Amino acid sequence: MSAPIVVKFGPEICGALDAGTEREWLVTNGLGGFACGTVTGILTRRYHGLLIASVPEQGRVLLVSKAEEIVRYAGRDYALGANRWSSGAVEPQGFRFIEKFYLAGSVPVWRFACADAVLEKRVWMQDGANTTFIRYQLIYGSAPADLEVKVLVNYRDIHATTHAHGWKTSVTSIPHGLRVVARDGAIPIYVLSDVAEPDARGEWYRNYDLAAERERGLDDREDHLLAGVFRASLAPGGSVTFAFTTDPKAPLEDRAALAAREGLDQRLLENWIAAHPRAALEAPHWIWQLVLAAAQFPVRQRTSDGRERWSIVAGYPWFGEWGRDAMIALPGATLEAGRPDVARSMLQEFPRFAQQGLLPNTFSENGEPAAYNSVDSTLWYLQALYQYVIQTADLSIVRDVFDVLASMIDWYVRGTRYGIHMDSADGLLYAGESGMQTTWMDAKVGDQPITARIGKPVEVNALWFNALHAMAGFAAKLGKPAEEYARLAERVKNSFARFWNQEEQYCFDVIDGPQGNDSSLRPNQIFAVALPESPLDADRSKRVVDTCALRLLTPHGLRTLDAADTSYRGQYEGPQSNRDAAYHQGTVWAWLLGPFVQAHLRVYRDPQRAFAFLEPISQHLLAAGLGSISEIFDGDAPFIARGAFAQAWSVTEILRAWRACYDAGLRLKDLAT
Repeated sequence: MSAPIVVKFGPEICGALDAGTEREWLVTNGLGGFACGTVTGILTRRYHGLLIASVPEQGRVLLVSKAEEIVRYAGRDYALGANRWSSGAVEPQGFRFIEKFYLAGSVPVWRFACADAVLEKRVWMQDGANTTFIRYQLIYGSAPADLEVKVLVNYRDIHATTHAHGWKTSVTSIPHGLRVVARDGAIPIYVLSDVAEPDARGEWYRNYDLAAERERGLDDREDHLLAGVFRASLAPGGSVTFAFTTDPKAPLEDRAALAAREGLDQRLLENWIAAHPRAALEAPHWIWQLVLAAAQFPVRQRTSDGRERWSIVAGYPWFGEWGRDAMIALPGATLEAGRPDVARSMLQEFPRFAQQGLLPNTFSENGEPAAYNSVDSTLWYLQALYQYVIQTADLSIVRDVFDVLASMIDWYVRGTRYGIHMDSADGLLYAGESGMQTTWMDAKVGDQPITARIGKPVEVNALWFNALHAMAGFAAKLGKPAEEYARLAERVKNSFARFWNQEEQYCFDVIDGPQGNDSSLRPNQIFAVALPESPLDADRSKRVVDTCALRLLTPHGLRTLDAADTSYRGQYEGPQSNRDAAYHQGTVWAWLLGPFVQAHLRVYRDPQRAFAFLEPISQHLLAAGLGSISEIFDGDAPFIARGAFAQAWSVTEILRAWRACYDAGLRLKDLAT
């Protein structure tokens, strides 16, 4: 079953420089590698490219930057590429020939109108390989057309930029294309085609303007190397396929390669439908698109001892694997998507990384040690495991890792790194120390955390309560002692009343901090209502939901700080220090919309109203990262999308919230009949 077309534009968007350049597409390979760019073809980020490979011990590396097309048809040349140069010039302007752009499942498709001829272009990646395909087909034409494609390459870490210098580049002809070694020590890049003939080059194209990097206060110029020019003649209906790859034996049968990608999309949708048949078939089309978007984040990786493990990329284009993000996104990316095998792999593997009760906050892509400065990665792991058991009834993982889980709880009780410990006076979790951020609000300027939140954070203790409740349940089911976990959970629930700010009628964000209790109105308290076990009574739960709705809610998520607060920042823009200062000081986070909707549903039991909170985000699928959901948005209208254009927990939490609304509505219908 193919996905309905949700993302589709005509020349009014594609042919407009700003509108088309603001919209970005993404394809992935299931290994952490990807390709992405703008609808117009203009590079605006250092992260744009046609092949960003996942290379062992090196991380993600930009290998192929661009493919610039010229169509010669009926005596005229049509330059279909587009570039903005550091001079400000935009040349060529091939986006003016785009008559349509759309996503066919996960595959971006362009149609260029050249007089009465239509050339179609599709881009996709081979699952499990560092290989990107481009297929051009002359859909219509009253005569043959000649196609020329310039292929530009690079060789650098995705977070860097390249400025032309003394690279010793080797470009050699091989069967079906070119072998490119960009510089000494570089892995070979293979630029292959089924029918196009290559002409090797080695020229630098200098001073591409990267407008998005300039907005971020970073280096905004880059150079790329023209590796070769390929030429092919296309009869009407004819096609030519290119493979940009690290594999010299990459398949070039265009129909088989595209069919493999389309088949994968179909299987992903079938998994989802099988897991939730009624909900899936009644879901709006944008939810189908989100299912495919969610599939871009789980990736397969090799461990140091050669085993394969699954993980989750936190977001594209620049995030890698983050422990907290992975565990928050896991239920939506795997269980919600009908992929319990992926969930099982992650949940089985993740405890191997435990150190002193903590799970990693971030993982390195180049072999450096993981960072453990997270109080809640362990707690979110327990929540993900709890969701897995609830949805699959599979206790085997719990049985396998129970001793590790028990050790984690023990470390939290007696104390571990970064000041993380249970306060013996009330059973609540304390976390943090000077100069260190341990919660998800983790931005720093220099060595100074912006929202250090030292003390007892509200969402951490809501998670702590749920973790203890889950452990009591796990222990009971396995025939192990459960009384101590249940006793601690009850104690935390009783002590949670200390978070209630009687004067403001909502929860303190942090209590018992260096300056006492923090009454800043933030969204973290929503988890005390949204998580499976709430430590709040019905009246206080309603007040939390109402306060968040009245003072933090936007069409795309919750603000991280009340706009009336003197520390509020309404725009996330400018150099790194400015952006970090705004990151959790008013900036809207899309992932928080999920728990807000679930909390509202719990309090009001009104699925239709809860559905309505999700509707505005559906329009966002057409705006920034096409078919996906951005990381963050400005706190002030018009709520411009910022940060990563495709974020794992944004997508997955919206998916989970949508089905929670659907299931609640179904229960009400069943009761009515």
